[in-house]
Amino acid sequence: MKAWYFTEMPYPHLPPLDTLSTMRVSLESKHFDPKIGADLYNRYLDEYMIADDAGLNMMVNEHHQTATCLDVAAPLSLAILARQTSKGEICILGNPVANRGDPLRIAEEMAMIDCISRGRLSAGFVRGVPYEIFAANTNPTQTVERLWEGIDLVQKAWTSHDEPFNFEGKFTQRRAVNIWPRPYQDPHPPIWLTGSSDFAGISRAASRGFVFATFLQPYEKVRQLFDAYRGSYRLNGQPGGGGTAFMPLVYVADTESEAEAGMKELLWYMAAKTEPQFRNPPGYVPVEFNVKALQGTFSGRTNAMRAQTLEFQREQGVVMYGTPDQVIAQIKRFYDLVGGFDHLLMMMQAGFLDHERTAQNIRRFAKDVYPAIKDLAGTKPLDLPIAAE
Repeated sequence: MKAWYFTEMPYPHLPPLDTLSTMRVSLESKHFDPKIGADLYNRYLDEYMIADDAGLNMMVNEHHQTATCLDVAAPLSLAILARQTSKGEICILGNPVANRGDPLRIAEEMAMIDCISRGRLSAGFVRGVPYEIFAANTNPTQTVERLWEGIDLVQKAWTSHDEPFNFEGKFTQRRAVNIWPRPYQDPHPPIWLTGSSDFAGISRAASRGFVFATFLQPYEKVRQLFDAYRGSYRLNGQPGGGGTAFMPLVYVADTESEAEAGMKELLWYMAAKTEPQFRNPPGYVPVEFNVKALQGTFSGRTNAMRAQTLEFQREQGVVMYGTPDQVIAQIKRFYDLVGGFDHLLMMMQAGFLDHERTAQNIRRFAKDVYPAIKDLAGTKPLDLPIAAE
């Protein structure tokens, strides 16, 4: 199992949250102090370097018009890490190809970063979360099509070396595609995809050998998603996909009480406010998904889950905290409940969690937890039933 350090690079220095209606899309930029922001950017990059030095891999993402994520251009932070780190792998999870105008720009950026890092890159692609529909001014009913068309173009650009080619897509038409540079890895960096409800997309990702990742979901939901991914191996006649990945909030400390205090600070991320009109644009998810949500089906970032106790969230695997032995036990329990997985993505910093405790969290996990889970095997799809699309 590979372990990955992650932070969204938050800007928590806001007015009291009970005085705000939202932290996303329409929160006025007057609340951002560039001097504080400069300190935070450099601090967060330093913490990634601490993770690399401790023996962890590193993951970055991007979001827009939100105080929860200052990383508005993940390729920039990824390029910095490609140059300033040397041990761990680096992953972008991911490129919001459905919201960017030119997939070929993504292909070029990722190829350049793969070369700078000498082949340490994993290139993830994401559809984009609902509230970013407004920031990007995109059509929510088209994002799935745009995602897959963009991936098709990027992959073809990465693997076509003999002559230029034309691409005639629904959303992108290009002549004489011939990107420089080409990726360091042959044929290209591993591709990751995220998801929480699109089972047809999950099967498609597995059939292509992509890593499938899901975030902050209770174990029963994760088992359903991972089973759909694993089952598609047989449905598509594949020997196996690229693997599965899960992200909880993680805090490790010398005592359980200290870890609980740290976890309560990480939960700042879960409490982020978004006004209702930005949460679920019409057409973004299937009708049946909305029906299940109205029926109270638990999901990691729903109000139903946020209303539960911290202990309940730990039991579900959405958060993992405690002493090293307790966190090892929680990871292994979750691993067994979901049928195994290959990558543990860890949000280890959020909100006001300061640099000292973030660094302690990183180093404590790397020293006292990671060695005990590193040898956990990946999933074994052959014993699973065939998954339906």
